[in-house]
Amino acid sequence: MSALTTIGLPVALGIIMLGLGLSLTLGDFARVLKQPKAVIIALLCQLVLLPLICFGLVLAFSLPPILAVGMMMLAASPGGTTANLYSHLFRGDVALNISLTAVNSVIAVITLPFITNLAIAYFDPFDDQLGLQWSKALEVFAIVLLPVALGMLIRRFWPTFAHTMDKPVRIASVLILVLVIGGAVASNWALLVANVAQLAGITVLFCVISLTVGYLVPRAIKVGKRQAIATSFEIGIHNATLAIVIAQSVLGSTELSLPAAVYGVLMFFIAFGFGFLIRDRSGAERAPAS
Repeated sequence: MSALTTIGLPVALGIIMLGLGLSLTLGDFARVLKQPKAVIIALLCQLVLLPLICFGLVLAFSLPPILAVGMMMLAASPGGTTANLYSHLFRGDVALNISLTAVNSVIAVITLPFITNLAIAYFDPFDDQLGLQWSKALEVFAIVLLPVALGMLIRRFWPTFAHTMDKPVRIASVLILVLVIGGAVASNWALLVANVAQLAGITVLFCVISLTVGYLVPRAIKVGKRQAIATSFEIGIHNATLAIVIAQSVLGSTELSLPAAVYGVLMFFIAFGFGFLIRDRSGAERAPAS
């Protein structure tokens, strides 16, 4: 388990974030200015509304403090690269997804430690020990942004190589994501079984609410259907791998990673079903949008 935690998890996340960087250009950040309404609504839902909803769910389900903080850390995690794949599959605006993932990953370097520390201060799972200190927050910066920046540099200076590696790295990212979450589940099987009754309900409900909020809120303010599908997956599919890595590698707590591990397994199926639901209703608008 120690090798998986100290080496395997950070390396796996690094490859996933490198793959994200290979798909990004500075233009993806600039594109945010062209769709300000969709971006602002998505960010408000991601950074403000979902943590509040998650906090309410944690209290309603009366989770133990360590699992409560794990849920809040999951809620504070940005959208994962898997959101881009789901958006592509169900005819969302993938360009918007890429831009949102880029912006979210940068903002999360600040918001994830902030929300995690608030949760640790409130639920006090570590017996008055300090939470995610700023020295450890620098580790979050290194884990999240440095591989992305490296990927962007490769794309900028070696575009042919980046283009060639883009698809293999995407496939590897999905396989690594499955292996990491599967490894976390297998390594903590006894803990997981002991807590699955408490975690299955809240993680499923949180995933469904996240997807629904991400779709209905933009639609309510007249954002286009393809953009709403994109924001639904961006907001509804959290980066469970990032939460697992921070919990186990940075904070050194296996129990803290359990909500993300359970969510990471279940969200694949929930998002897939939800995608068919919103795709079926978008048929009439698909032709004009394209």
